[in-house]
Amino acid sequence: MSTITRSITVEEYEKMIEDGAIGEDARLELIEGRLVPKMTKGRRHSAGSELCWRAIDRVIPPGWHIRIEKPVRIPERDSDPEPDVSVARGGINDYLEHDPGPDDVALVVEVSDSTLAHDRALAATYLGGGIAVYWLVNLVDRRLEVYTAAGAGPVFVGEHDQAELVITGQVADRIAVAGMLPRIVASS
Repeated sequence: MSTITRSITVEEYEKMIEDGAIGEDARLELIEGRLVPKMTKGRRHSAGSELCWRAIDRVIPPGWHIRIEKPVRIPERDSDPEPDVSVARGGINDYLEHDPGPDDVALVVEVSDSTLAHDRALAATYLGGGIAVYWLVNLVDRRLEVYTAAGAGPVFVGEHDQAELVITGQVADRIAVAGMLPRIVASS
């Protein structure tokens, strides 16, 4: 793959994948017009990600489904990130010919252990690109950070509290934050 020094669009990125210039095994995603290496996932992150999608999957309303580490198309921000979890309208087969975009995605979730600053910066990408709600599962501080397009900043939901799962402006259900956090392992 050649080095790209200018910003690229989602359409150019998708064409590079389609043409094989970026292989399926490439650990890259498009963020703000730049090809960015995907972060390596440690055990705590992996556990948090799985706990998170399972907690959300139990309560999402009909007509929506969970996507795990699948692209979310955000052309307005020249981005095609692959968040840990997203909640998309419809079913899996609705996205065989295109990735869901802001009108199709009710929630994007990143689980963060060692990349808090990077994941907090993604709030601007997601919200600025039309995603209504962004959750950051903060494993370090054991809390959920909720970012919304209408909000002025994050709302912090503690480990012992519940977060409202909002789908298209309506509270679909509540989720215990503790249920999205891996247990604390005593160090030896």
